[in-house]
Order: sequence, then structure tokens, then C-alpha cells
Amino acid sequence: MILIDFSNVIVGSIMVAHKVPDEERFSEDFIRHLVLNSIRSYRNKHKNKYGEIVICTDFHSSWRKEVFPFYKAHRKVARDKQKKESGLDWSALFDTISRIIVEIDTFFPYKVIRVAHAEGDDVIAVLARSFKEPSLIVSSDKDFSQLHKHKWVKQWSPLKAKMVNGIDPYKYLKEHTIRGDKGDGIPNALSADDCIVEGVRQKAISKKKVATWLELNPKDFNDDLKRGWDRNKVLIDFDCIPKKINDSILEQYNEKKEYQQGQLMNYFIKNRLKYLMENMGDFTK
Repeated sequence: MILIDFSNVIVGSIMVAHKVPDEERFSEDFIRHLVLNSIRSYRNKHKNKYGEIVICTDFHSSWRKEVFPFYKAHRKVARDKQKKESGLDWSALFDTISRIIVEIDTFFPYKVIRVAHAEGDDVIAVLARSFKEPSLIVSSDKDFSQLHKHKWVKQWSPLKAKMVNGIDPYKYLKEHTIRGDKGDGIPNALSADDCIVEGVRQKAISKKKVATWLELNPKDFNDDLKRGWDRNKVLIDFDCIPKKINDSILEQYNEKKEYQQGQLMNYFIKNRLKYLMENMGDFTK
């Protein structure tokens, strides 16, 4: 299966479309064409080896926020500031993307997996590890490096336009858990829970310390490091995805999807997608 990290791929594509004027770049028509043409491209390139497209996306608030209230909490402040400074309205952008996700689910033959309180990352992780078949993750997100421990899982980075290789998944996960993930509001293992949200400098962790800790069993970490390690592991390690979320993802994936060929043609006509309509076989054959 080809597991598309929808938010990562689409937001990344929009952000790098620098030559397109902002007024057009953030319009619904442009985003729709960009989304569908990206899917078409990935399918053409990888279908023969990896199979059919699966759209993996977020739905409702993440379960991680219940475990750790500061998870991604700093993003709203950053986006509000960006809207004030540049006019970029992230809320409107995500509303547009959500409508397009519903359109794909309604008119295209692909499975769109949206499970309450699961992130797209969770969907990808559960499907990639559960089905021992050639699987390609389409995402530039390094978080998926931990899934490279499964020999049937590969990753394609749209940002770099190449396969992601040469990463030790076990070392990566351990170091990532120690260092945290500032982009997701997860502090390093020595720092306070709220330091990123409050704008407080995190406690420094040197490369030498990390190298030493990588050689230790986490059971042998001192109390301060162990507390931060335990907090971060639940948030970062895909093996910690709650069973309820895991089972819901598999249940939705296993549901049969009804699809009628004519509905895609009608969709292209309605949305004036002439170029994609002329290449409709790339989406279905």
C-alpha cells in the first residue's frame, strides 16, 4: 500500500509553491488541483511496486493532548502571529484541506482513513506494521524513521524527491525520545513539561551526554532523565499508540468501500479539472 501522510504532503507542497502568487496559492481551486495531481504522481510512480493509495489524515483532537496537555499547544500562538504578520490564515487553509479530503473519500476509489483522536502518523504507523506487505510511506517527516525497523516498510520524501535511507531506526527513536520534538511541543527529557509553551529555554543536552545515554538501558537512567524519558516515549514511540486507537484504525481500513466509475468523471467536470480529466486513467487503472 502507498500510505500518504496527507497533511505533511499537502501543506509542504503549498509552502514550496513560491512562484505562485499567494492569492492563487491559497485558493481552493489551486489547492484541489495540487492535492489531486500529487496523488496522481505518487500513484503513477509507485503503484506497480507498492499497490494502491491510502489517504492517512488527522481527525479531531489528538489522544496525545489528553496525555500531555502541552502537545502542539505552541502552534496556535505561532500561527496567530503569522496571520497577523503575513495574512496567512491557517484555519481557513485547514478548512479547505478538510473539504478536499471529504471529496476524495466521496468520489475517488481510495480508502481515506480518519479515526477520532488519531493523527495521520498513527494511521500510517498502525497500517504499516500490521500488514506485512510492501508498504511505502509518502512523507518528509523523520518521525517515520522508527518504522524502518520493519523490513517491508520504505519511505519516500516528497521534499527531497528520493527514498529515505541509511537511518538506524532503533538509535533514531531512542535519541529522538531523549531530545524531544520542539515542533510538536515535546521538551527534551531533562526539561519541564511547559517550557516550550512558556518560552523558557530548555536544559542543555550535549552530544557527549546523548552518546552516553544511548549506551544505557533506560531503566538505568537517573530519576530526572527517566521522568522525561517516560513522558516522551508515550508521545513519540508508535508502539505506545493506545489499543483503542489501533483497533479503530484497522476496523475502518477493513471496511469495504463502494465506488462507481462515473462519479469521478462527474467530479472532474463539476470542478473544471480538465487536465486531470484527460488523465483520469492515472487515478483508477
